[in-house]
Amino acid sequence: MTAARASEFELIARHFAPLAGGRRIDAHGLKDDAASMAARPGFDIVMTADAVVRGIHFLPTDPPDLVARKALRVNLSDLAAKGARPLCYLLCLALPKEIDEEWIAGFAQGLAADQLEFGIELAGGDTTSTPGDLMIAITALGEVPAGRMLRRGAGRIGDEVWVSGTIGDGALGLIAAQGDLGAAAAADIAALTDRYRLPRPRTGLGPCLVEFDVAAMDVSDGLVQDLGHMCRLAGCGAEIEASRIPLSAAAAAQVAREPALMARAVSGGDDYEILVAVAPAASTAMADAARRCGTPMTRIGRLVAGEGVMVRAADGGPLDVGRGGWMHF
Repeated sequence: MTAARASEFELIARHFAPLAGGRRIDAHGLKDDAASMAARPGFDIVMTADAVVRGIHFLPTDPPDLVARKALRVNLSDLAAKGARPLCYLLCLALPKEIDEEWIAGFAQGLAADQLEFGIELAGGDTTSTPGDLMIAITALGEVPAGRMLRRGAGRIGDEVWVSGTIGDGALGLIAAQGDLGAAAAADIAALTDRYRLPRPRTGLGPCLVEFDVAAMDVSDGLVQDLGHMCRLAGCGAEIEASRIPLSAAAAAQVAREPALMARAVSGGDDYEILVAVAPAASTAMADAARRCGTPMTRIGRLVAGEGVMVRAADGGPLDVGRGGWMHF
């Protein structure tokens, strides 16, 4: 039986007020309807919002602390792709009746851990009940030097396409978490599941990229689809090489065992890496800066005249990636 839940104000005071406010934010102990923040001279405020829904963005069996951290980190990934450093966030929870206070306590513990890791503060939000499924909506704010926010549509024909980290861990991790990776090694299943449940937003890399004239966005709905968004805004197409796409050791082992999984790796979501288009003359300096910031980047292709994204297989022909990524509707 699900234990009775405390009132909205009791839950806020007990679990979320301890997370609120800090050096930059006056959240008034979450006892008011709004918080206040002073913007630093010479900086712009960057705002982003993402919602995650149980059964769509995370599994019903995922632990509450990891659900909280994923909900926050997908927003931190958007800030990173804009070159922004995190400041604060607003949290809105729509809770079905079966979510009890023990779950909420674990959820708040996950937020506390990531606030400490990423230097971000809770500024407020809302809690409500719902007859539907659990939904977590976060609005995150960051800051970037004035006029330097990275844009996804700033690419030009001839630019090189680079991506941070590794691709495919999120998509293959979902398969692993659902128990559908077949004969995969236990260590690979654990590593991929962890990457699906707990994204690694590139918050250290994004601010390093603002010194370069690049187009950037995060990879959330699949490498091919998100690169397609970048191309449409730039009025061009892209060609990328499957052999250049960086895979983790765990993902590479699955693709070697079942080559058809390569299409899933480049079209599945939940990677939360940063995709960049940069002029060839600046690419070496950019890659060096990324390395100094602790995140390796890999050149995987280029922007070309035309439209759409072509993924070339090892034989030079096109790799069939289906619809290319996650579709929300």
